[in-house]
Order: sequence, then structure tokens, then C-alpha cells
Amino acid sequence: MKFQQRLPQSFKETLLFMAVISIISVNLIAPVITGLEIGFSFAHWAQVLQQLPLLWLAVILLVVLTQKPAQFLAGKFLKQQQNSFEATMLVTALCNVFLMSLVLTILGTWIGTGAITTEPIMHFFNKWPRNFTIAFIVEAFIAQPIARSVMAWYHGRGATGSEA
Repeated sequence: MKFQQRLPQSFKETLLFMAVISIISVNLIAPVITGLEIGFSFAHWAQVLQQLPLLWLAVILLVVLTQKPAQFLAGKFLKQQQNSFEATMLVTALCNVFLMSLVLTILGTWIGTGAITTEPIMHFFNKWPRNFTIAFIVEAFIAQPIARSVMAWYHGRGATGSEA
């Protein structure tokens, strides 16, 4: 029951779920990582804001491309009948963030700087652990719980007959 109420059940709901998670994630993760790289200031935040639409599109594309591999990876850690909803969501978030952070540590730098260089590749192993940690915290404890609450609200709204 908890799975059904808090997760998308149709293509339209999946789009809403992805939109909520990706908008929250991009608006939190990118400014925090950029702030840690070049400093926290209004000017730096304004710079990040200009890059967010392209970064958001990259995130959406990556979510679609990494969904099946992340589910496969999560399945290696989980046994369907033995895990709680929360444990399943946490492991799934961990696998999604792991795969996406591998790509976005490089791609996000290229989008943010507006230049394709070897710098993010050369410094990958120094920056990826920090980027993964930030992304995992945002995904597991902010973005996904909010998106699941939106789904629960959406499904509860439909059950009460107030859906338009």
C-alpha cells in the first residue's frame, strides 16, 4: 500500500515525480557544489542559475539512461520480500545517485564552465566523493521524500474524488 501511494503509477505520474525530484536536485546540488568550488556568493549563484536549464536537461536524460542499470544494481542488494519501503527507497536512491554522479562529476563541470576540458577527468577521484555525498544527501533526504509526498497527496486527492 505504501509503495502504491507514494510512487508513480502511470507515465503522467512518472513525469511529475521526475520533475519534482530533478528540479529540487538541480537547484540544490549544483549551487552547493559550485559554492564549494569557487565560493558562495550571490554572483556565483547567479552564474549557476544561468546554467541550470541545460544542466536540468542533462539530468533528465541521465535519469532515463541510468534507470535500468540502477534498478539492476539495486536488485543485487535487495531481496523483494525482506526489505521495508524505506530501505528499498534508500538503496534505490544510492544506486541512482552513484551512477548519475559518475557522469555528472564530469558533464556537470563541462556544462557549468561552458568548456569541455580534461580538468574534471584529471580531478575526478578528488571531486567525485564529495559530489556523490552532496547528491545522495539531497536525493535521499530532501528531493525523493518530497516527490513521494507529492505522489501520496496526488493519489489521496484522486481517492477522495476531488480530482478534476
